Amino acid sequence: MFKLGLIVNPLAGVGGSVALKGSDGEETAQQAIALGAEPKAGMRTLQALEVLQGLALELITYPAEMGADVATQAGFKPRVVGDIESGHTSAEDTITAAKLLVAEGVDIILFAGGDGTARNICEAIAEEVPVLGVPAGVKIHSGVYAVTPKAAGEIIAMLVRGELVTLGDQEVRDIDEVAFREGRVRAKYYGELLVPQEHRYLQHVKNGAKESEELVLDDIAADIIERMDPDTLYVMGSGSTVAGVMEQLGLDNTLLGVDLIKDSQLIASDCTAQQLLDLTQGHDCQLVITLIGGQGHIIGRGNQQLSPALLKRIGKKNINVIATKTKLQALEGRPLIVDSGDPELNKQLSGVVPITTGYHDSVLYRVADY
Repeated sequence: MFKLGLIVNPLAGVGGSVALKGSDGEETAQQAIALGAEPKAGMRTLQALEVLQGLALELITYPAEMGADVATQAGFKPRVVGDIESGHTSAEDTITAAKLLVAEGVDIILFAGGDGTARNICEAIAEEVPVLGVPAGVKIHSGVYAVTPKAAGEIIAMLVRGELVTLGDQEVRDIDEVAFREGRVRAKYYGELLVPQEHRYLQHVKNGAKESEELVLDDIAADIIERMDPDTLYVMGSGSTVAGVMEQLGLDNTLLGVDLIKDSQLIASDCTAQQLLDLTQGHDCQLVITLIGGQGHIIGRGNQQLSPALLKRIGKKNINVIATKTKLQALEGRPLIVDSGDPELNKQLSGVVPITTGYHDSVLYRVADY
């Protein structure tokens, strides 16, 4: 089941209609309300959620006006986590909510707010899970928001239906409201968040775009190698896509087996499950795997050396799935499959995951929960 996290900053944008140039800070928000401003973040969130009605998803959110109220209004039966401690919402509540939703294993966080809210989300979780903003603030300088609330809902719906959606880094920026009120714009960079893009890969295929398999494999390998940490052990799975990474590293590869490398050096070849457990004990580890073409299995077909114990040690966030978009598109929307032999682990590894499809290019794709 797709898990959607929801956070609403109920005071986002409240200062706009009363010309306060923003809503950051409790004092500004209260001033705006005293001037007759009406909060609209909930209404804008409702526009996004209405697009999702009837889709199979679990909605997890924060209490009352920070998500539960509007989720219920939209016809969902949300699971509510956390508490609004002080009796009124604050930036600390947004930060706490984001951390709790990540801990709940959500596939993506949909949040309503402005640049201040995006800053809070970035501070809380950085790039741990993808996020998407419903534009509800006065200041929307960050690249993490959909163009409209309905557009945000459409993007989430694409993910729930298992369609390919490009995943990319987008900057979080915010301006100095005090300076802005004095007529000076000072935008500052605060980090990046992983955001699903509006662009749909399948439309490009219909327009006749074709991948050059050899060039794409080189691009995928270059991306993986660039991100490798010299102090981390990398378990390299089977298949020609992973073999391309080994080839660019200049290392011998076991095409139908599992190898272990560190700092661009081959540590062990064609490892057994027990060898992998022994050699990775006490080390930071990541896994690089691909899918079986036409079937979609990423675990349990041709790589049984990747035992449940090893996968639990590595952890979902350290599993790097690589594939060409052509290979993914050939699945015709069918999900990827994990068949580890451990049903509970299979569920833990399910959900929407990023797939590296080129150099600094990735898409979101669904892993089945069966």
